[in-house]
Amino acid sequence: MQTVLVTGAAGGIGGRLRKLLDGVYPRIRWSDVRAPSDLANNQSFVQADLADLAQVEKIVDGVDGIVHLGGESVEQSWDRILRANIVGCYNLFEAARRQKVQRVVFASSNHAVGYYPRRRRISTHAPVRPDSRYGVSKAFGEALGALYAHKHGLRVTCIRIGNFADAPADRRRLSIWLKPEDLVQLIRIGLEHPDLRYEIFFGVSDNERSWWDNEAAYRYGYRPVGRAEDHAAAAFAAQQALAPDPIGDWYQGGPFCSDEFDGGPDPAVT
Repeated sequence: MQTVLVTGAAGGIGGRLRKLLDGVYPRIRWSDVRAPSDLANNQSFVQADLADLAQVEKIVDGVDGIVHLGGESVEQSWDRILRANIVGCYNLFEAARRQKVQRVVFASSNHAVGYYPRRRRISTHAPVRPDSRYGVSKAFGEALGALYAHKHGLRVTCIRIGNFADAPADRRRLSIWLKPEDLVQLIRIGLEHPDLRYEIFFGVSDNERSWWDNEAAYRYGYRPVGRAEDHAAAAFAAQQALAPDPIGDWYQGGPFCSDEFDGGPDPAVT
Protein backbone atom coordinates (compact mmCIF):
# COMPACT_ATOMS: atom_id res chain seq x y z
CA MET A 1 0.00 0.00 0.00
CA GLN A 2 1.44 3.31 -1.11
CA THR A 3 -1.63 5.54 -0.72
CA VAL A 4 -4.40 4.77 1.77
CA LEU A 5 -7.68 6.63 2.25
CA VAL A 6 -9.28 6.66 5.70
CA THR A 7 -12.87 7.93 5.94
CA GLY A 8 -14.39 9.06 9.22
CA ALA A 9 -11.26 10.99 10.14
CA ALA A 10 -13.09 13.25 12.61
CA GLY A 11 -14.66 10.41 14.59
CA GLY A 12 -13.40 8.87 17.80
CA ILE A 13 -11.72 5.91 16.13
CA GLY A 14 -10.48 8.03 13.23
CA GLY A 15 -8.88 10.51 15.60
CA ARG A 16 -6.99 7.77 17.40
CA LEU A 17 -5.89 6.14 14.16
CA ARG A 18 -4.47 9.43 12.91
CA LYS A 19 -1.81 8.91 15.57
CA LEU A 20 -1.45 5.14 15.43
CA LEU A 21 -1.19 4.91 11.64
CA ASP A 22 1.16 7.86 11.29
CA GLY A 23 4.17 6.69 9.28
CA VAL A 24 2.81 3.20 8.58
CA TYR A 25 2.09 3.95 4.90
CA PRO A 26 3.88 6.43 2.62
CA ARG A 27 0.71 8.48 2.04
CA ILE A 28 -2.52 8.55 4.03
CA ARG A 29 -5.44 10.67 2.85
CA TRP A 30 -7.91 11.47 5.63
CA SER A 31 -11.51 12.40 4.88
CA ASP A 32 -14.75 13.28 6.65
CA VAL A 33 -17.78 15.51 6.16
CA ARG A 34 -16.01 18.00 8.44
CA ALA A 35 -12.35 18.65 9.18
CA PRO A 36 -10.97 17.32 12.49
CA SER A 37 -10.10 20.07 14.95
CA ASP A 38 -6.77 18.47 15.83
CA LEU A 39 -5.48 17.67 12.34
CA ALA A 40 -1.67 17.59 12.32
CA ASN A 41 0.30 19.72 9.87
CA ASN A 42 1.66 16.67 8.09
CA GLN A 43 -1.75 15.04 7.61
CA SER A 44 -3.53 15.32 4.26
CA PHE A 45 -7.26 15.96 4.58
CA VAL A 46 -9.98 16.10 1.90
CA GLN A 47 -13.52 16.98 2.89
CA ALA A 48 -16.32 14.90 1.36
CA ASP A 49 -19.93 13.87 1.95
CA LEU A 50 -20.22 10.10 1.46
CA ALA A 51 -23.80 10.48 0.23
CA ASP A 52 -22.49 12.31 -2.87
CA LEU A 53 -20.95 9.80 -5.29
CA ALA A 54 -19.05 12.46 -7.23
CA GLN A 55 -17.35 13.67 -4.05
CA VAL A 56 -16.50 10.10 -3.05
CA GLU A 57 -14.96 9.39 -6.45
CA LYS A 58 -12.66 12.38 -5.99
CA ILE A 59 -11.32 11.25 -2.62
CA VAL A 60 -10.89 7.67 -3.85
CA ASP A 61 -8.99 8.62 -6.99
CA GLY A 62 -5.40 7.39 -6.87
CA VAL A 63 -5.56 5.34 -3.66
CA ASP A 64 -4.52 1.70 -3.31
CA GLY A 65 -6.54 0.84 -0.21
CA ILE A 66 -9.40 2.26 1.84
CA VAL A 67 -10.22 2.04 5.54
CA HIS A 68 -13.91 2.91 5.68
CA LEU A 69 -14.84 4.26 9.11
CA GLY A 70 -17.20 6.97 7.87
CA GLY A 71 -20.92 7.21 8.61
CA GLU A 72 -23.14 7.26 11.68
CA SER A 73 -21.45 5.43 14.56
CA VAL A 74 -24.47 4.89 16.85
CA GLU A 75 -28.21 4.38 16.49
CA GLN A 76 -29.98 7.19 14.64
CA SER A 77 -33.19 7.81 12.73
CA TRP A 78 -33.68 5.77 9.57
CA ASP A 79 -33.16 8.82 7.35
CA ARG A 80 -29.73 9.49 8.87
CA ILE A 81 -28.71 5.83 8.74
CA LEU A 82 -29.92 5.55 5.15
CA ARG A 83 -27.97 8.56 3.93
CA ALA A 84 -24.68 8.01 5.74
CA ASN A 85 -24.44 4.24 6.22
CA ILE A 86 -26.42 2.76 3.32
CA VAL A 87 -26.06 5.23 0.46
CA GLY A 88 -22.64 6.34 1.70
CA CYS A 89 -21.37 2.77 1.97
CA TYR A 90 -22.62 1.91 -1.53
CA ASN A 91 -20.94 5.02 -2.92
CA LEU A 92 -17.67 4.07 -1.25
CA PHE A 93 -17.58 0.57 -2.75
CA GLU A 94 -18.79 1.72 -6.15
CA ALA A 95 -16.20 4.50 -6.29
CA ALA A 96 -13.54 1.98 -5.26
CA ARG A 97 -14.56 -0.28 -8.14
CA ARG A 98 -14.57 2.56 -10.66
CA GLN A 99 -11.17 3.83 -9.53
CA LYS A 100 -9.65 0.32 -9.41
CA VAL A 101 -8.81 0.39 -5.71
CA GLN A 102 -7.19 -2.86 -4.58
CA ARG A 103 -8.54 -3.28 -1.05
CA VAL A 104 -11.25 -2.04 1.30
CA VAL A 105 -11.33 -2.53 5.07
CA PHE A 106 -14.90 -1.92 6.23
CA ALA A 107 -15.58 -0.96 9.84
CA SER A 108 -18.52 -3.18 10.67
CA SER A 109 -19.85 -3.59 14.19
CA ASN A 110 -20.76 -6.15 16.83
CA HIS A 111 -24.26 -4.70 16.50
CA ALA A 112 -24.68 -6.65 13.25
CA VAL A 113 -25.05 -9.70 15.53
CA GLY A 114 -26.23 -8.03 18.72
CA TYR A 115 -29.36 -10.11 19.23
CA TYR A 116 -27.49 -13.28 20.13
CA PRO A 117 -27.75 -14.05 23.85
CA ARG A 118 -24.58 -13.76 25.85
CA ARG A 119 -24.67 -17.46 26.65
CA ARG A 120 -24.09 -18.24 22.96
CA ARG A 121 -20.58 -18.29 21.49
CA ILE A 122 -20.79 -17.43 17.79
CA SER A 123 -18.46 -17.43 14.82
CA THR A 124 -18.48 -15.22 11.76
CA HIS A 125 -20.55 -17.94 10.06
CA ALA A 126 -23.56 -17.25 12.30
CA PRO A 127 -26.40 -15.44 10.48
CA VAL A 128 -26.62 -11.73 11.19
CA ARG A 129 -28.99 -10.63 13.98
CA PRO A 130 -28.80 -6.83 13.99
CA ASP A 131 -30.00 -5.08 17.11
CA SER A 132 -30.74 -1.65 15.62
CA ARG A 133 -31.04 0.33 12.41
CA TYR A 134 -27.33 0.98 12.85
CA GLY A 135 -26.70 -2.77 13.09
CA VAL A 136 -28.74 -3.33 9.92
CA SER A 137 -26.51 -0.84 8.09
CA LYS A 138 -23.42 -2.77 9.16
CA ALA A 139 -24.91 -6.07 7.99
CA PHE A 140 -25.67 -4.32 4.69
CA GLY A 141 -22.06 -3.17 4.41
CA GLU A 142 -20.77 -6.70 4.98
CA ALA A 143 -23.07 -8.03 2.24
CA LEU A 144 -22.07 -5.22 -0.10
CA GLY A 145 -18.41 -5.99 0.54
CA ALA A 146 -18.99 -9.63 -0.37
CA LEU A 147 -20.65 -8.57 -3.63
CA TYR A 148 -17.78 -6.31 -4.64
CA ALA A 149 -15.20 -8.92 -3.63
CA HIS A 150 -16.69 -11.81 -5.55
CA LYS A 151 -18.17 -9.94 -8.52
CA HIS A 152 -15.60 -7.18 -9.01
CA GLY A 153 -12.38 -8.52 -7.49
CA LEU A 154 -11.92 -6.11 -4.60
CA ARG A 155 -10.16 -7.58 -1.60
CA VAL A 156 -12.47 -6.82 1.33
CA THR A 157 -12.13 -7.21 5.07
CA CYS A 158 -15.04 -6.48 7.42
CA ILE A 159 -14.10 -5.88 11.06
CA ARG A 160 -16.96 -6.25 13.55
CA ILE A 161 -15.62 -3.75 16.04
CA GLY A 162 -16.50 -4.43 19.67
CA ASN A 163 -15.69 -1.66 22.14
CA PHE A 164 -12.72 0.42 20.97
CA ALA A 165 -11.13 1.92 24.08
CA ASP A 166 -8.04 1.96 26.24
CA ALA A 167 -9.73 -0.33 28.78
CA PRO A 168 -13.07 -2.15 29.14
CA ALA A 169 -15.50 0.03 31.08
CA ASP A 170 -17.96 -2.55 32.47
CA ARG A 171 -18.87 -6.25 32.53
CA ARG A 172 -20.18 -6.40 28.95
CA ARG A 173 -17.11 -4.74 27.58
CA LEU A 174 -14.85 -7.30 29.25
CA SER A 175 -16.18 -9.57 26.49
CA ILE A 176 -16.02 -7.17 23.54
CA TRP A 177 -13.11 -4.85 24.32
CA LEU A 178 -10.74 -3.91 21.48
CA LYS A 179 -7.43 -2.28 22.33
CA PRO A 180 -6.62 0.45 19.74
CA GLU A 181 -3.31 -1.17 18.79
CA ASP A 182 -5.14 -4.41 18.06
CA LEU A 183 -7.46 -2.63 15.63
CA VAL A 184 -4.39 -1.34 13.81
CA GLN A 185 -3.16 -4.92 13.52
CA LEU A 186 -6.48 -6.05 12.00
CA ILE A 187 -6.51 -3.13 9.58
CA ARG A 188 -3.00 -3.95 8.42
CA ILE A 189 -3.96 -7.57 7.81
CA GLY A 190 -6.85 -6.35 5.65
CA LEU A 191 -4.66 -3.98 3.65
CA GLU A 192 -1.58 -6.18 3.33
CA HIS A 193 -2.20 -9.92 3.62
CA PRO A 194 -1.53 -11.49 0.19
CA ASP A 195 -4.06 -14.33 0.48
CA LEU A 196 -7.10 -12.38 1.63
CA ARG A 197 -10.11 -12.10 -0.69
CA TYR A 198 -13.15 -11.57 1.54
CA GLU A 199 -13.23 -12.10 5.30
CA ILE A 200 -15.14 -11.05 8.38
CA PHE A 201 -13.12 -10.60 11.57
CA PHE A 202 -14.31 -9.80 15.06
CA GLY A 203 -12.65 -6.63 16.30
CA VAL A 204 -11.84 -7.93 19.76
CA SER A 205 -8.70 -8.29 21.84
CA ASP A 206 -7.53 -11.29 23.89
CA ASN A 207 -10.59 -11.48 26.13
CA GLU A 208 -11.20 -14.58 28.24
CA ARG A 209 -14.92 -13.76 28.45
CA SER A 210 -15.38 -13.23 24.71
CA TRP A 211 -18.57 -14.47 23.06
CA TRP A 212 -16.94 -14.67 19.65
CA ASP A 213 -14.85 -17.25 17.82
CA ASN A 214 -12.26 -15.17 16.00
CA GLU A 215 -10.57 -18.08 14.21
CA ALA A 216 -10.58 -16.30 10.87
CA ALA A 217 -8.50 -13.41 12.18
CA TYR A 218 -6.03 -15.74 13.90
CA ARG A 219 -5.68 -17.74 10.68
CA TYR A 220 -4.36 -14.60 9.00
CA GLY A 221 -1.83 -13.95 11.75
CA TYR A 222 -3.74 -11.79 14.22
CA ARG A 223 -2.11 -11.81 17.64
CA PRO A 224 -3.84 -9.32 19.96
CA VAL A 225 -1.81 -7.68 22.70
CA GLY A 226 -4.72 -6.39 24.81
CA ARG A 227 -6.02 -8.60 27.67
CA ALA A 228 -9.38 -7.57 29.05
CA GLU A 229 -8.92 -9.66 32.16
CA ASP A 230 -6.16 -7.32 33.29
CA HIS A 231 -8.92 -4.72 33.81
CA ALA A 232 -11.57 -7.00 35.31
CA ALA A 233 -11.58 -5.53 38.82
CA ALA A 234 -12.16 -1.97 37.60
CA ALA A 235 -14.81 -3.10 35.11
CA PHE A 236 -16.81 -4.98 37.72
CA ALA A 237 -16.58 -2.04 40.11
CA ALA A 238 -17.94 0.27 37.41
CA GLN A 239 -20.74 -2.21 36.67
CA GLN A 240 -22.15 -1.66 40.15
CA ALA A 241 -23.10 1.90 39.23
CA LEU A 242 -25.19 0.84 36.22
CA ALA A 243 -28.93 0.31 36.41
CA PRO A 244 -30.24 -3.21 35.66
CA ASP A 245 -31.32 -3.75 32.06
CA PRO A 246 -33.03 -7.16 31.71
CA ILE A 247 -33.07 -7.12 27.90
CA GLY A 248 -29.71 -5.44 27.37
CA ASP A 249 -28.05 -7.61 30.01
CA TRP A 250 -29.27 -10.77 28.26
CA TYR A 251 -28.14 -9.96 24.73
CA GLN A 252 -24.65 -9.32 23.38
CA GLY A 253 -25.70 -5.96 21.93
CA GLY A 254 -26.48 -4.52 25.36
CA PRO A 255 -28.51 -1.30 25.43
CA PHE A 256 -28.84 -1.31 21.64
CA CYS A 257 -31.11 -4.33 22.16
CA SER A 258 -33.27 -2.82 24.89
CA ASP A 259 -33.60 0.56 23.18
CA GLU A 260 -37.09 0.76 21.59
CA PHE A 261 -37.71 -2.90 22.55
CA ASP A 262 -41.46 -3.53 22.72
CA GLY A 263 -42.01 -7.27 22.49
CA GLY A 264 -40.73 -10.25 20.63
CA PRO A 265 -39.81 -13.71 21.89
CA ASP A 266 -38.97 -14.56 25.45
CA PRO A 267 -35.22 -13.87 25.78
CA ALA A 268 -34.79 -17.11 27.74
CA VAL A 269 -35.52 -19.24 24.68
CA THR A 270 -33.49 -17.46 22.01
